[in-house]
Amino acid sequence: MNITYFPDKEKVDLAIKTDDPLLMLISYDETNVIIANIDDSFEHIILLKSAGFHETDIDKYFRIIVNKDGADWTFVCPSGYKNINDKTRRIRTFFNDGIEIISRVLKLIGYDCDINIPQRYRRHFNMISDNE
Repeated sequence: MNITYFPDKEKVDLAIKTDDPLLMLISYDETNVIIANIDDSFEHIILLKSAGFHETDIDKYFRIIVNKDGADWTFVCPSGYKNINDKTRRIRTFFNDGIEIISRVLKLIGYDCDINIPQRYRRHFNMISDNE
């Protein structure tokens, strides 16, 4: 797992120490994690581009905002996720993978907090609840 700290590890460590919110991007295959103080990037696509990645790759990452109070997950399941055609199964798989991977990375950087899906991102998540 390659962790990129933007603009550098010291600024991210300071944000963690002062409990400033962090933007995090975690690639679905867990090979890349990109972390920044929210004040240094403002949004995930800007962070991705600032860290030297193509902004068109945004759909290859779980998107999280985290501090000690919790991790808010921008729950957007791409239509091509793992080449699963059935939408309900794809969203359920995305959710399960996300909870597992995001939890693991959060613990790795020192956070033990709940993962929340804010109401504005629950449209896809609610689909799997409605179909059960």
